[in-house]
Amino acid sequence: MFKKIQLLLFILLFSSQITLAQEQFSVYFDTNKSALSLAENKSLNHWISINPKVKIVAINGFTDKDGSYELNDSLAQKRVDFISELVVNKIAIRSDFKSRSFGENHLQKQDKSKNRRVDIYYILEKDLARENEILGIKEEVVVKHKSEIRYPDTFQVQDPNGTISEFNLDVDFMQKVTKAKSGEKLQLDNLNFQWNTFAIMNDSRGKLYELLLVMMQNPQLKIEVQGHICCSTSAKEKLSTQRAKAIKEFLKGQGIESNRITYQGFGSTQPLYPLPEKNEEERAANRRVEILIIEN
Repeated sequence: MFKKIQLLLFILLFSSQITLAQEQFSVYFDTNKSALSLAENKSLNHWISINPKVKIVAINGFTDKDGSYELNDSLAQKRVDFISELVVNKIAIRSDFKSRSFGENHLQKQDKSKNRRVDIYYILEKDLARENEILGIKEEVVVKHKSEIRYPDTFQVQDPNGTISEFNLDVDFMQKVTKAKSGEKLQLDNLNFQWNTFAIMNDSRGKLYELLLVMMQNPQLKIEVQGHICCSTSAKEKLSTQRAKAIKEFLKGQGIESNRITYQGFGSTQPLYPLPEKNEEERAANRRVEILIIEN
């Protein structure tokens, strides 16, 4: 079973301020109450029902200024606890999230009813790959010596519908990339695209995960993805560039920093076999994607 890449997380700051990539949902309480009214409870349940795949990153509680400071601080915490109990096991919650109660110690709104609330901060499913970046959490990857890195021979992926796909991985290729020197070029064998498009064939996705795992385990690795096409004597680069870019976008979407990946398309200007090719074997060889090791 493939062990997850180990990350050492240093949490420098986890403020309650909202960033552009976070969403907020609020519920409101009656005076001196730590439980929701029927209407607000219905509102919270509706939010839960339409957001099954978001991730909560903070729950903050507030009160108005009525009552003593000590009572308000306790009341705010009770409101946080009440909401936490309602959402647990229904919505994903970041394991190191910090619930906060602010009592009356916050910027008060003129409408006192808006001060008696709990704010839920969450991240949409489409942004979860950037979770730590959004929260301002810096990551330090625990780097192993290259000789200590071991790769799995299979990799499982679960799609949004819950279907699990398993891909066989070329461990020898992954080790070659790991040990490659700057300036070396390696071909991504068995990486195929749908005809005349930059859409990657489903049975080729394993090659993408090979490259992803290598880049995750080698945080200093920088590459250039180079696309080539066959058959044409023209120097058109558009399709080959789009295919190289598609690979970069996949890696970025999985959390690899953009500055570690460049891409370039060469059209048919660098064929392995002279044009026009004599057979499909030669055309397939010219129709390829390679990676150039920039830094390793």
